[in-house]
Amino acid sequence: MDDDRCQLLCLSLPVAEGIRARRPNSDALEIAAARAQALGDPTRLMLAGALAEAEELCVCDLAWISERAQNLVSHHLRTLKASGLVRSRRAGKMVMYSLTDEGVDLVRRVLRSNEGVTA
Repeated sequence: MDDDRCQLLCLSLPVAEGIRARRPNSDALEIAAARAQALGDPTRLMLAGALAEAEELCVCDLAWISERAQNLVSHHLRTLKASGLVRSRRAGKMVMYSLTDEGVDLVRRVLRSNEGVTA
């Protein structure tokens, strides 16, 4: 006997059909999964959290805040940027990073859901 499956067909058709009709399309699910995966790394989540607190930060700032090497921070920022959570702009010889609107919303939700969690 499999405890994870119903032993009889008990489909609640109105509820199931309503949810099925409103489910996101495949492209939207791919984007959402990539964003969730990008924040699934503790270092990337820390970097995104720092960006949520500041309007913009450069790699040097983020490396100092995170206590990580600049090349590692750059690597993580590329992942966050590829997922659409972070954007960059060149300011002379510096590259400044900030969260996109989607990034701000998602990071705040993720970090707020963990308030009060102790290690």
